[in-house]
Amino acid sequence: MLALACAAPVAAASPELDYTLNCAGCHRPDGVGTPGSVPPLAGSVGRFATVPGGREYLARVPGVATSALDDASLAAVLNWMLDHFGDGARAVPPYTAEDVGRLRREPLVNVERARRELIEKMEGR
Repeated sequence: MLALACAAPVAAASPELDYTLNCAGCHRPDGVGTPGSVPPLAGSVGRFATVPGGREYLARVPGVATSALDDASLAAVLNWMLDHFGDGARAVPPYTAEDVGRLRREPLVNVERARRELIEKMEGR
């Protein structure tokens, strides 16, 4: 709670606030993740978004697919994450509420395998 009190103020009902309230507890405010249990967003979310199947992966991971946020708010958070942690990945099409609604209906069952396969694509294997 102290971190939230000391953080820069954000607009009410903004994607940044939704990230802070729904994602930052595990992925951390700076997107570095939780070593050993939660992967970082900073330095990787943009790479995933640009690999075939990666954009879909980001919307289907369990924490995203099962979020209490509505589809439009969740799309805004995903777009904010790409802007904030994506290292120039905004060349990918922005998420829409329709994209998120369609993708989150099928959350990933084997996240580890899907992540590994995407990393192999990134590495050219």
